[in-house]
Amino acid sequence: YLVMWEADQSKIPLDPEERKMSWLGAIEMERQNMKERGTVDWGCFIGTTKGYSIHEGSKEDVINSTLQFIPYFKFQIFEVVNIDELESAIKNM
Repeated sequence: YLVMWEADQSKIPLDPEERKMSWLGAIEMERQNMKERGTVDWGCFIGTTKGYSIHEGSKEDVINSTLQFIPYFKFQIFEVVNIDELESAIKNM
């Protein structure tokens, strides 16, 4: 799964120290997802409050890993097939 995320600007603290702690908390939560819920990559687009993650877990893992961030982040989730899965589907048309 490709998960595109965006922080809700209205929920980002204005105080720099609070903002720092908020981001560090989110990063720590995501590190836990990497250990326990199938997240294999996570990144942020420089200069934005947006980013992506890659999940190799089940649908339930993706749901559980994103639900913990709502309402602070919004998500778009895309199920991805690899080249072999796509080729197989095309051959079976």
